[in-house]
Amino acid sequence: MDKLTFDRLGLSPEVLKAVAALGFEEAAPIQAAAIPVLLEGRDVVGQSQTGSGKTAAFAIPAIELSVAAERAVQVLVLCPTRELATQVAEQVHKLAAFKRGMQALPVYGGASFERQAYELKRGVQIVIGTPGRVIDHLERGTMNLDRVRLVVLDEADRMLDMGFRDDIRKILDSVPEQRQTAFFSATMSPGIRSLINRYSREPVALQIEQKEVAAPAIEQWFYEVPPRGKFDALMRLIDFHAFRSGVIFCNTQRMVDQLADDLQAQGVPADRLHGGIAQAQRTRVMNKFKKAGFEFLVATDVAARGIDVHDLELVVNFDLPYDPEDYVHRIGRTGRAGKHGMAVTLVSGRDLRKIQFLERFARTKIRRGTLPTAGEIGEKRADALLSKVRTVLDEGTWRGQASLVDRLLEEGVDSTELAAALFQILTGPAPEATETVAPAKAALPSPDRAVAAKSAPPKSRGGRAWITLSLGRGELSGPRDVVDLFVDYAGLSAQDVGRIELGDGSSLVEVPAGFAQGLSTGGNWFETANGSVNISPVAEAQKGRKTRR
Repeated sequence: MDKLTFDRLGLSPEVLKAVAALGFEEAAPIQAAAIPVLLEGRDVVGQSQTGSGKTAAFAIPAIELSVAAERAVQVLVLCPTRELATQVAEQVHKLAAFKRGMQALPVYGGASFERQAYELKRGVQIVIGTPGRVIDHLERGTMNLDRVRLVVLDEADRMLDMGFRDDIRKILDSVPEQRQTAFFSATMSPGIRSLINRYSREPVALQIEQKEVAAPAIEQWFYEVPPRGKFDALMRLIDFHAFRSGVIFCNTQRMVDQLADDLQAQGVPADRLHGGIAQAQRTRVMNKFKKAGFEFLVATDVAARGIDVHDLELVVNFDLPYDPEDYVHRIGRTGRAGKHGMAVTLVSGRDLRKIQFLERFARTKIRRGTLPTAGEIGEKRADALLSKVRTVLDEGTWRGQASLVDRLLEEGVDSTELAAALFQILTGPAPEATETVAPAKAALPSPDRAVAAKSAPPKSRGGRAWITLSLGRGELSGPRDVVDLFVDYAGLSAQDVGRIELGDGSSLVEVPAGFAQGLSTGGNWFETANGSVNISPVAEAQKGRKTRR
């Protein structure tokens, strides 16, 4: 199926505005297939792999089919895990950002039942929940499904594997018979087909066929880094391998702009290419790149079509593509005409499991890499510099500078000190051997024991550091909310989050020292389902303070 832009799918101006704000340019195959069918009111059975963009395939129709003026549950999305429910809820919030009065609520075990019941009583249109917690709300009368128009089962195969069959049947028996039902699953087992036969009405089957595509014979690596460590990881790889030409792919226009600005701020010659740039400017950028007018092009897939640049050394997947076929197209832009090329993919958290799927799809091997340390980068630079010096010595082109050296030697300057001073002028001060990308993997305390301290935070333990979170008691119900926040949005595991001190307007959180070192002292913003949150290293003056209680 040919890819479509979202403005051809019959969406409302508000949703199109949200899609544009997120920087998405084209609908993924499952989105182009499912959205029009769901908007027509038909039932859907969608077979599509994880990472194919299926969340937006049902989230957009869920928003469009809901009526903001009705403060009742109109769409119910069932997910197998709290992590997926939170992820889907975040996507719904972003896509509904310009739909006034539209509310979505994730409900899952491990979070405050009373808080969820309160939000349900206030009125929400879209509920995203795990089967067990939805059943709890139904049995205790805190959730009413009488006005549900659409039920979505996301990753239905996983829900059945986890033993939710009876819960799913109970929930589907509790919603109105005249409703839409959408099943999304990577596989179609007999158990899923049984549910489809019982609870769907003439569903439209949508199976996204993946073409048999072989990846080009180039060097492929992936590096697991936290989301906030991606830029530092990219800079390390560029420095270590001394790359001088490459294309860096991002999934959204916003990320392209941000990354291009960050590279330029670090003195890296870079420019950008995406669908939000006028065609004339895009042509100028592309022509300049082909003539080596700058080294790195940061681009989205749609804008990078037709790139034909010789001697391209590197392709970077800063974001994993939604469509695995795009991965093959991306990396195929390097290693052409028998020349060496490298493809690098940076992955965080849940994206890690997509690597195996890409390997199967592209019939290739993507090797796990270890990021070079600051010391290794310095050693590589030194080797390259010494190689250049040896070349100059062999060629004898140094003789014109001999008189300057003689003058300093006559002044009594030591020859070793003289050479070292010249090397420092060439290279700058020696880099500090610090690690700022990979979080520490030491044994950390369980989040269930992460409690608010009653005094100023003690000195951090080995491999740990304190950071400031811009949320306090007023926004957080307890330490568990802090753990969830860092797991869902900051790329840490629950075990990575240590001691927690809740304050009135902010909180202190103990995290791996490597994660804290990777943060900017000026603050680091990230988007959550409830708005923007800032985290930053704790200033020395703060470490001895006592938090107001």
